[in-house]
Amino acid sequence: MRTAIIILAAGNSSRLGKPKQLLHFNGKTLLDIVTDEALKTEFWPVVVVLGAYLNEIKQIHNNPKVIYTVNENWKTGMSSSIGVGLTVLLNESPDIDSVIITVADQVYITSEIFEALNNRYQSENKNIVTSTYSQTTGTPVLFNKKYFSKLLNLSGSIGAKDLIKNNINDTASIAFELGSIDIDTETDYNNLINNK
Repeated sequence: MRTAIIILAAGNSSRLGKPKQLLHFNGKTLLDIVTDEALKTEFWPVVVVLGAYLNEIKQIHNNPKVIYTVNENWKTGMSSSIGVGLTVLLNESPDIDSVIITVADQVYITSEIFEALNNRYQSENKNIVTSTYSQTTGTPVLFNKKYFSKLLNLSGSIGAKDLIKNNINDTASIAFELGSIDIDTETDYNNLINNK
């Protein structure tokens, strides 16, 4: 059973005012952090979906082990990026059994988190496995191919949250306590840098 990873990095960081994907933490950009952790796993392909700030990001990020693709409709929200990433992934590797969808601003993401999602998926007999933190559930999240058609047809800015909510009986989860730390504003970033 094969698992792939989609990294969503198309947003325009509207509250930050500059590309969060290129912010640095511990000597790496935020996009490098998640990409490097994804590549430490056996999961393949790793697809990065870009959109806003495309040229700036591509000048810095061109890892030959990663498939970069562009969501021309990134302004319509996260759902379209999921669809673009999954389409590219299935063209590249039609035999994928499941996909992990993750984002580019969870600075404490690790390969172990990705592997824990897959391990829970293998052991729980559930077709969705989410991460839990701060009394909520979210990314990274694993979906079995049973949900691929629904993922391809998502619309709007909330991504796959409703899909998870509507299939809660088919959902397991893992704990990712530091998953709540993401970067949306300059204050978030300053807090991150000052508290490390």
